[in-house]
Amino acid sequence: MIHMDLEPIWHQFIKELTLNKDIKSAYWRKIAGIPFLYVSSPELSQLTLEAIIKKCSVTAIKGNRLHSETIFVRQDGVLFVYRHRFYVPQEKMFCCGNLCVDCTRLKR
Repeated sequence: MIHMDLEPIWHQFIKELTLNKDIKSAYWRKIAGIPFLYVSSPELSQLTLEAIIKKCSVTAIKGNRLHSETIFVRQDGVLFVYRHRFYVPQEKMFCCGNLCVDCTRLKR
């Protein structure tokens, strides 16, 4: 199993978020192995904030074969909490030679 260090991705992601003038603060913590994103934004609606999170996530993973997933957990005043993760897609990346019906050679 290949282990990818996601720390630089998280760092870039948080940096992108905090560059937005409408976001007061952003940080992440792992609790029981699950990464949670905390974003403080007094001016933005949940929908607008989620669009910004998605945009910043795409910027952070650019050049890497990663995906991201963001799930709203709760809101406490101006603090929004999300379960946010970066992950490697669960799809074959090469032909194994077993004549699989979903072979990557057949997708081209």
